[in-house]
Amino acid sequence: MKSDWEILQEKLTERFGTPMDFDAILFTIGLQELNKPFKKYKKDEKLDVMHVAICTLLEPFGFYEYKGIDDDGWPHWELKENLPHLEAKQQNKLIIDSIIDYFKKNNFI
Repeated sequence: MKSDWEILQEKLTERFGTPMDFDAILFTIGLQELNKPFKKYKKDEKLDVMHVAICTLLEPFGFYEYKGIDDDGWPHWELKENLPHLEAKQQNKLIIDSIIDYFKKNNFI
């Protein structure tokens, strides 16, 4: 039996025509949340897009609170609670579980 993560990766591969790694999935979520079309982004802009994804994913856990959109259309959050110190494996699991929840909430899986 396939895990939700494996199912999600397969569906994303079907949708985009190429396997997507962890960072590509975060980037895709960030673009979705920005509601902006894909364009070429500079490296620092890509990190900003991925930050949007991280804030979106961790908001339901109470780590961030959404504050609104600025004049350039970028969403902003306030850090409400510092993330606990987690081992790399635990961090990865938290984000993967959050990604799965995000796509389930959006009826993708």
